[in-house]
Amino acid sequence: MLRLGFESEGPIRNILCLGAHCDDIEIGCGGTLMRLLQENPAVTVDWVVFSSDETRDRETRAAAMRVLGDESRIRIRVERFRNGFFPYLGKEIKEYFEKLKSEVDPDLIFTHYRNDLHQDHRTLCELTWNTFRDHLILEYEIPKYDGDLGAPNFFVPLDEELCKRKAAIITECFQSQSDKHWCTESTFLALARLRGLECATGFAEAFYSRKITI
Repeated sequence: MLRLGFESEGPIRNILCLGAHCDDIEIGCGGTLMRLLQENPAVTVDWVVFSSDETRDRETRAAAMRVLGDESRIRIRVERFRNGFFPYLGKEIKEYFEKLKSEVDPDLIFTHYRNDLHQDHRTLCELTWNTFRDHLILEYEIPKYDGDLGAPNFFVPLDEELCKRKAAIITECFQSQSDKHWCTESTFLALARLRGLECATGFAEAFYSRKITI
């Protein structure tokens, strides 16, 4: 299996993370972000969440800081687009993307999976590709009731301790989701173990890479 590294002198300097909802980025790529920043201290992150309320705004800011660990390395934006209505707010969200493109210059973008069954997730993925046309884009996955997990082709091995830390951050910070049947540490560890099995390691996060050059 071909392995690519996150070298400290490598090409990844700026990362853009896009999430429809306040816990999406942490669930989809939180472990990868923690590993990448451990191995490359010079990286900066733009963390953009599109739908929130006051409570979840506080939660995501707390979680993002625990994932990244250094306030100087992260710029957090939490917006108020209406949850569940992204396909019908296309014009407004597209305009937001165009503004964002003029303000950030990412080397790597994390966004939602193109075939995610949640309409908000799919809209963000579509606009990511529509807006950022010459970038490395990795689409992350969100486990959910719909059962829409696919066959990813890009894997980031993670150690067990890091995966446990990611799972704890999500369940501890997002108390507004504590009554949801999916919001458990076992959910996030189970998916990480499955993806680790698929790439012949212990634990991993997996992504969908449509276009990549090396």
